Amino acid sequence: MAARQHTLSNNKQALRTGVLVIGGGPAAAWAALTAAEAGAEVTLVDKGYLGTSGATAPSSTGTWCVPPGEGRRLTVEKQLTASLGLGDELWMYRTLDMSFANLVRLSELGFPFPRKDDGTVYMTHLRGMDYMRFMRREVLKRRVKVFDHHPALELLADADGRVIGAAGVERHSGDVWQIMAGAVVLASGGCAFRERILGGTGMTGEGYLMAAEAGALMSGMEFTGKYTLAPLGSSLNKGVAFQYANFYNQDGSSIEAANSPGLAGDERDAEVARALLAGPVFARIERLNDYRQKWFRIAQPNCFLPYDRIGVDPFQDLVPVTMRYEGTVRGTGGVHVVNDECWTGVPGLYVAGDAASRENLSGGVSGGGAINASWAIASGAWAGKGAAKTAAAAKNADGREIPLGKAGLRPDVAGSLNQEEILAGVRAELVPLDRSFFRTGATLRNSLGVFDDLWAHIRERGGQLPAERFRHRELAGMVAVGRWITRAALARQETRGLHRRQDAPQHLRTPARLLLSGEDGQFVAPLSRSAAS
Repeated sequence: MAARQHTLSNNKQALRTGVLVIGGGPAAAWAALTAAEAGAEVTLVDKGYLGTSGATAPSSTGTWCVPPGEGRRLTVEKQLTASLGLGDELWMYRTLDMSFANLVRLSELGFPFPRKDDGTVYMTHLRGMDYMRFMRREVLKRRVKVFDHHPALELLADADGRVIGAAGVERHSGDVWQIMAGAVVLASGGCAFRERILGGTGMTGEGYLMAAEAGALMSGMEFTGKYTLAPLGSSLNKGVAFQYANFYNQDGSSIEAANSPGLAGDERDAEVARALLAGPVFARIERLNDYRQKWFRIAQPNCFLPYDRIGVDPFQDLVPVTMRYEGTVRGTGGVHVVNDECWTGVPGLYVAGDAASRENLSGGVSGGGAINASWAIASGAWAGKGAAKTAAAAKNADGREIPLGKAGLRPDVAGSLNQEEILAGVRAELVPLDRSFFRTGATLRNSLGVFDDLWAHIRERGGQLPAERFRHRELAGMVAVGRWITRAALARQETRGLHRRQDAPQHLRTPARLLLSGEDGQFVAPLSRSAAS
């Protein structure tokens, strides 16, 4: 089906819809598709293009695909242990159930999954560009209005605090737009702080900020110390091949602590990170035989493009490597989910995908790849269905909508922001390995002071023109997310999973607790895992 292009004009008449979905990745697509099939009139807006936006489209990803049976029970037991006391068994089973059902449905709809030698469908792997192209087609088949290149800047609420729509700009014309809705699903992705990773450019965190301005809470923001190995100078944050690599210092000596057989991935990454802080590190993917090398090139073709472009054989040659910071994309934190329909606790507002906290599934470790991919499928479906039900019961807004956006939108002082300076300030406090991979109370307190100053500055100044407001809103999102991360990391005085405190290297001998924080970074009473379930 040919893509339909829509444009919202700059006029006083707001578009009305049943469910408004904000985002353009797999969670947004599943939310839109599910809400439409539940009978809702659905509109989707994205800052990019539905089908190419986000981290999935340029990648190949695994799925957490486990058929019903004994294998599923063992999978959940293993993941519960890995989640370090913060995962939830029920949510794991629910996610496996829903994602498996929808993967089967993809096959039934005609998605070209590869087949095994015995003819059965192989559903544990999705080629991102094929997957998202297919999802766009299915969304459009269900008469969803899709507005590409229409970033949302803020949510709208009624006098009772119910979310009733959103407003934003059209990127090419600069026209402002407004959409009134019976319910809204935020599926705007994570925040990568403009780090050079696949699909990371548009992931700047304003979805989190919009949710917080409406009254939603953040959870798991301290579990964001996820980095992925990549060839130096490349944006290819796909580290799967490096599990078969050995690592070397610049003088050719082996980094024995990182090359130990059977070393867990997180332990290996920690040793490589220490070596990178001391000097250049090189890798050679030398623990694969010829057959597996050939298989890897077929299964993960984009893993090898950087090497092929410079004429290097990563199986034979030493290649300089770096570690790319991934923020909340392969971290865990996001908007706190309060029920099984991915409701945020704010009337009319639902959340899905990387915009939501994944603590229920991954706890204090990364769900990057398979678990996050299946979470996007499942949470998108749940949020879409919940939003459709809410929209069906909602009364039409009476026209007295209240815009909720603040930072970067409604300045107290006239004057623009120095975008490059603010971005550099944010990245300096988060991207270096000795800031987010290895943390200390001293560096966190210093970073929090920087973020508090940036937050105060960005709240009082902002752009006047629509194009300026869009870029300033992205900056506000990154500052807000950096502030949440730093506050939560300072508050959790232990090492747990992706949160590594060098001054508190052990787990606390108390029940694991979720740290929930609001718009201005204030913490509400921490919830024990059992209380949050």
